[in-house]
Amino acid sequence: MNQTINLCLALHNHQPVGNFDHVIQQAYEDSYLPFLDVFEGYSNLRISLHTSGPLMEWFDNHHPEYLDRLAALVSEGRIEIVGGAFYEPILTMIPSRDRIGQIRDYTGWLESRLGADIRGMWIPERVWEQQLTSDLHAAGIQYSLLDDRHFKNAGLRDEQLHGYYVTEDDGHLLSIFPGSERLRYLIPFAQPHETIDYLREQAQRFPGSIMVFGDDGEKFGTWPDTKRHVYENGWLRQFFDLLNENQEWLHTITLSEATQAVPPTGKIYLPEGSYREMTEWALPVSRQLEVNHLAHDMEADPRWQSLSEYLRGGYWRNFKVKYPETDEMYCRMMMVSQRLQAARESGLSDEALAPARRELYRGQCNCSYWHGAFGGVYLPHLRNAVFNHLIAADNLLDQAMGKPTTWIESSADDFNFDARPEIQLRNDKLICLLAPASGGHLYELDVRSICHNLQASLTRREEAYHEKVRAGANPDDSGVASIHDRVVFKQENLDQRIQVDTYPRNSMVDHFFSCDSDIESVVQGRVQELGDFVQGEFESRLRRNPERIQAQLTRAGRVGSHQVRLTKGLTLEAGASTLEIAYLLEGLPQDETFLFGIEFNFAGMPSGADDRYFFSGDERFGQLGQQLDLANLQSFGLSDEWLGLSVRLDLNKPTNLWTHPIETVSQSEGGFELVHQSVAVLPHWHVRGDHEGRWSVSLHLDIDTTFAENRMESNAAVIS
Repeated sequence: MNQTINLCLALHNHQPVGNFDHVIQQAYEDSYLPFLDVFEGYSNLRISLHTSGPLMEWFDNHHPEYLDRLAALVSEGRIEIVGGAFYEPILTMIPSRDRIGQIRDYTGWLESRLGADIRGMWIPERVWEQQLTSDLHAAGIQYSLLDDRHFKNAGLRDEQLHGYYVTEDDGHLLSIFPGSERLRYLIPFAQPHETIDYLREQAQRFPGSIMVFGDDGEKFGTWPDTKRHVYENGWLRQFFDLLNENQEWLHTITLSEATQAVPPTGKIYLPEGSYREMTEWALPVSRQLEVNHLAHDMEADPRWQSLSEYLRGGYWRNFKVKYPETDEMYCRMMMVSQRLQAARESGLSDEALAPARRELYRGQCNCSYWHGAFGGVYLPHLRNAVFNHLIAADNLLDQAMGKPTTWIESSADDFNFDARPEIQLRNDKLICLLAPASGGHLYELDVRSICHNLQASLTRREEAYHEKVRAGANPDDSGVASIHDRVVFKQENLDQRIQVDTYPRNSMVDHFFSCDSDIESVVQGRVQELGDFVQGEFESRLRRNPERIQAQLTRAGRVGSHQVRLTKGLTLEAGASTLEIAYLLEGLPQDETFLFGIEFNFAGMPSGADDRYFFSGDERFGQLGQQLDLANLQSFGLSDEWLGLSVRLDLNKPTNLWTHPIETVSQSEGGFELVHQSVAVLPHWHVRGDHEGRWSVSLHLDIDTTFAENRMESNAAVIS
């Protein structure tokens, strides 16, 4: 064969910040290590490899010998290390200063540890907006790669995607490669010769051109069923053998070598976008279903292949609309980033701020800010990790700024960028965020000693893939399916566990029910709200003295046919880890009774272990996943001994109390699964007005991390 073609194999290995050590270890054993073992034996092959910063740090701590082997292959010119933003953020989600900072920091780390010469970078999840060009250039990046879908959205055709292009922003240049979607689906799911046959066809049509495979390295062993397929059944060796056998016309080169060997095909400006599946996941559920049904109905039509190239999906930033919980993380991240920048502008040195900046960067890791075929925002441990690092950054900033041992402060501002003010109460122990315009909810409660947000729950919502859950679809398992096509159920009867919430699962959520309501109707969402307070707008004001601050929230609303005024106050004192919560109802009828409940949701204290339990005094009531219906309590709590955290409610009048788990039916790479998101705790009373139409109650929410703090001190003593 006289016609030649260049193949760039670019692998992207990544594990999110906060992932479990045993999960990463399994991926190492199933994917990263065996791939390297096989690749080392093929001295004629060259690849480009991007490994995200969180995973590189894990390797350095747990398997430094793996990095030593990579460094040797880098020095031999067989592996080109592709850089990136250190902690794998979606670049369009973070400020320009943080993009450039993350990229430069990671370039320095890779050059120091691996002896790499970093010229290119991986774009996390291939989420692109044209203005990124200037920041990548400023960070020293010469090239990157995206999907061919980006280029097709700019009007190019398949036959124009056999090289790389130059793009520009504000006079700054960047080379961009189109990664082939066809190769993404062939490798490693089709037989090896099918990829070779496809490349041979392209070589004949476009001699001397470049084809790029850029995709997850976890496809080679970590994705379901791929370890057996890729290694035990020999797919990877067969593929590499075929690359060797055909090297007369099929040349494997790195991305940097490609930019030096072949001139750019032309100039292009790319619209915002990502890979096809991501843009579909970003759509509202109703639109996502329409796209799925359209594709199913049209797939046999010979015109569909051409028509589908003109379809555009959603905009990645709208994940923050689709999942408000991701927006809360984003807004919290922006608060920290802005505070860090203000500290720098005040004169604090980069050296003094470096630890806080590193924690901020870790809190920008993308994986829990979206959801598709992977667990994403539905995985509590990933959300908890983001908040952990953001709270840690806040703590380090306080230290750098020389805050006193005990202090308190408050502010009202548009913290979540919705054009309405929120309230923040902060002291040396806790950070509280309240949303007066949305039910007066407590939507964030940071326990600073353990860097934990007790409100990092998730609202249950309808998902497009719930169609498959309800249908109980189960495809033929005879082959190895792409992760986007598999339908696997990790538990039985998941179709019966799907529930959709009508309000966010926050705390200080105010319910009025009929007196015959019971726990089953509440748990199943069949209970009727008699009031309009759950998501109604509250008026707010702050009351301050030097050691004590109260946020007071008031709403004149409706309960049944009655006009009722509800006032609630949240008080925090300097040096205290207790919230004082007071309620006053006015305008209640004296001849009619309602069931009034205050809902709390506590996140990050999962079910399924005996050391995570409910208690009242010395009495235990079972694990935190338990559904409880208790009467006549004045104290009730949740304990998580593994976390070292105890949360206790003390009330000034006896209450009946319901608890139940908030669980989602969600999708991950392993299949459909039930995930514990939070524990709902609902103290409730039968209320009617006194002679003035009033009723009141006060609660103390005490947060105790003594056990965790003692453990940290003990561990620190052992290390020292």
